[in-house]
Amino acid sequence: MNKDVKMSVSSLTRNGDKKAVYVMFQDGDKSAEYSLPGCGLVRNKGFSEAELKSLKEYVDNEQDSIYAMAKGVNPIKALMGSDPKRSF
Repeated sequence: MNKDVKMSVSSLTRNGDKKAVYVMFQDGDKSAEYSLPGCGLVRNKGFSEAELKSLKEYVDNEQDSIYAMAKGVNPIKALMGSDPKRSF
């Protein structure tokens, strides 16, 4: 993954009756969002197919650490911009 790509992880949320986490990648004007479980692409703006493949592989390989990050996110603090675990 390019070192200029920023990754943000949501807190644990619900998607229907299942727990879900959303992972957002940003690189300048480009952005992509994936959901877990399932590593599904939610939206893409500007990333190429090759870049999306790389991002998906990253999310798929790092699911355990992404879930751990999501458990540490405080949604209220993240909303206020004071949660250091919000962006990686």
